[in-house]
Amino acid sequence: MHNFKLLAIYLSFFDFYTKIYYICTMENKTIYRYQVATQNVDFTLRATIDSLGNYVLNTAGIDAQGKGFGVDALAPKNLTWILSKLVLEVDSRPEQFADFDLTTWVNQNSRLVSTRNFTLSDLDGNIFCRALSQWCMLDFVKRVPVSLELINDAYTPYICPEPSPCEPPLRLRGFEADVVAQHKVVYSDIDFNSHMNTMRYIALMVDMLDLELIKSNRPFRLDVHFMNECLYGQMLSVGMKSVDNQTLFEIAREDGTVACRAAFTWR
Repeated sequence: MHNFKLLAIYLSFFDFYTKIYYICTMENKTIYRYQVATQNVDFTLRATIDSLGNYVLNTAGIDAQGKGFGVDALAPKNLTWILSKLVLEVDSRPEQFADFDLTTWVNQNSRLVSTRNFTLSDLDGNIFCRALSQWCMLDFVKRVPVSLELINDAYTPYICPEPSPCEPPLRLRGFEADVVAQHKVVYSDIDFNSHMNTMRYIALMVDMLDLELIKSNRPFRLDVHFMNECLYGQMLSVGMKSVDNQTLFEIAREDGTVACRAAFTWR
């Protein structure tokens, strides 16, 4: 029998609107309960793709903070977390006001990469979304990755042996785009690390998808590789190409440096 421990009951507005109803732990996995808020749905009255990513990534930050290796603990050492790769598998997007449980755990780490996992399920336990994220620790001043061994004492006690719920990230290669959009990085794109927020990349891609594809609520897998930072004032090109059951994206800076590659695989 699993040993559940109730840790707290409270409301938190870490992104101003998202409510956390409870937190419990189970064998180094943590479960958070959320409700899909009105501002997180689209015209289908289902959670947007980027809001699902937000639930996942904001929970990663809250969980790390609660266990002693979040950005608050790293900041005095001029360190921070940056996302390297993200996999998001969505069977169906939940409807407005739906309650769901988000379970997260860390199960792998190398010297430079930490793997954090997620499942999202309805209150009957049916999983509708799975995610995998890979993180690096960055020297905030030098802007270079540093060894996770620097936080071993805080980090390693929370590693869970359960495997990831997704296959490893796909290898994404460059391509010649069929459609290209332009975007200038503005104030509202920038996060606490002083570069463009992770979910803004995904929002730029989703904005280029066919509206009927969004309306269909079609299952998909999204692989995103973050390769270089995008900073305030930079002009970006967002290239898109459709190949078979995939929609490919590449976001590049004006000098041609690739910042991000992604692939939606439609199921």
